[in-house]
Amino acid sequence: VQLQASGGGLVRPGGSLRLSCTVSGSIFNINVMDWYRQAPGKQREWVASITKGGITHYADSVWGRFTISRDNGKNAVYLQMNDLKPEDTGVFNCRAVEYNGFTSWGKGTQVTVSS
Repeated sequence: VQLQASGGGLVRPGGSLRLSCTVSGSIFNINVMDWYRQAPGKQREWVASITKGGITHYADSVWGRFTISRDNGKNAVYLQMNDLKPEDTGVFNCRAVEYNGFTSWGKGTQVTVSS
């Protein structure tokens, strides 16, 4: 499968953005989809996950502010980000994990939180 993240941009602290990750190809075998982010000069970190059945998990740093959702009919996963903080700045990537463990990554989208 091929993934493409979009929806990033420049936003002021306290603002919101909605990221989208569209999936090309068969999504039948995709179990989990994740969002990761990489801040400048830092390692990539996991942000949130959602299973095919809709079970979600979040990193402590975004819990209560970010919401991950999945539309299997549209082959897409979304990340609604509210109350954004400067430390949320980074490149956001989506990942798909198939039932056999195979993983696919999409190109990232830049999120910059700055006043």
